[in-house]
Amino acid sequence: MHPGKFGKMKNIIFENAFLDKTVLVTGHTGFIGSWLVTWLIHLGAKVVGISLEPPTNPSLYESNGLKELIIDYKRDIRDYSKVEAVIKENRPEFVFHLAAQSLVLRSYKEPSETFSTNIMGTVNILEAIRNSDSASVFVNFTSDKCYENKEIDYPYNENDKLGGHDPYSASKATSEIITNSFRQSFFENNKNQVSISTIRSGNVIGGGDWAEDRLIPDCIRHFKKNEKITIRNPKAVRPWQHVFEPISGMLLLAYNMKKNPTKFNESWNIGPNSTNITVREVVEKVIVELGNGSWEESQGHNTNPHETNVLKLDSSKIQNKLNWTQSLTLDEAIVYTIQWYKEFTEKNNMFDFSIKQIESYLAKANLSNVKWIKEHNV
Repeated sequence: MHPGKFGKMKNIIFENAFLDKTVLVTGHTGFIGSWLVTWLIHLGAKVVGISLEPPTNPSLYESNGLKELIIDYKRDIRDYSKVEAVIKENRPEFVFHLAAQSLVLRSYKEPSETFSTNIMGTVNILEAIRNSDSASVFVNFTSDKCYENKEIDYPYNENDKLGGHDPYSASKATSEIITNSFRQSFFENNKNQVSISTIRSGNVIGGGDWAEDRLIPDCIRHFKKNEKITIRNPKAVRPWQHVFEPISGMLLLAYNMKKNPTKFNESWNIGPNSTNITVREVVEKVIVELGNGSWEESQGHNTNPHETNVLKLDSSKIQNKLNWTQSLTLDEAIVYTIQWYKEFTEKNNMFDFSIKQIESYLAKANLSNVKWIKEHNV
């Protein structure tokens, strides 16, 4: 079944750039990957996915029925031969790489798996693209945690030093270095040039996230059990944003990379305008939106592995060069998020509701005169 019939929206900034195009998404069964796939289906793309089985039950991938709407491969990206076979068979024009072990605390428990997946998985995807002649755009979705964090009140920009205390952060910094190495070594001067970029996103929230040790899913689980929400570090500061923000940035970036392969093949931060929001503030806003609940600090916080206390992103580069900016305030992002979970509880058609949320987000951006959705060209 070709999913393009769902592509009703004509978003002027993308100019049908993804319509009927083959787009490969690694990590398509994960939270962010599933939202990206849902959006691409709505844009009329022919989506191919490489991933393991959904990492959670329930999952956005299953609740949106994505398996029936895409070409679905359950493959381990650490297996180069299988990755290469998928790319050679399907010949994707765009590749979005999101497959990863994405949890900080799990990286302490499973460092070898974290490093092998996040590092060699990236190598395998890039090597398969190098040995193919179909892809023209590659976007590697890494993390705001790829920077060497000095625990200071400072928003990191794309020129700051990479690093990582925990295995997850270190693996994402390494993925950045590997991507840049492939770009400079094999793609910049290649006659079949592939435009290569990385996205360093802030902390995302949104409906359909069921991961362990993540703030919003933990809030939902405790709320359903009528228990107090326990949080590890209420004073920790993160660059919170709705999942639609980095996805809109990824799509906008890929669209422009396709038009001008050598102008935008760089690393990009995508974060919120306000970066001083603590975990406690987010939880209290979630409780208000849920209409009930309370929170307490985890008693075992001091014995947990190290987690960053302060993390901020400087997104001025993507704002200035691509005219991208966020469209939702944090309060609006939380409303969107809790609305999705409430709809899920009612067992409604979650694919249709997810599309409605995407359309609502775009309509709000349009009404707010957000430049990236208003302009045809950058």
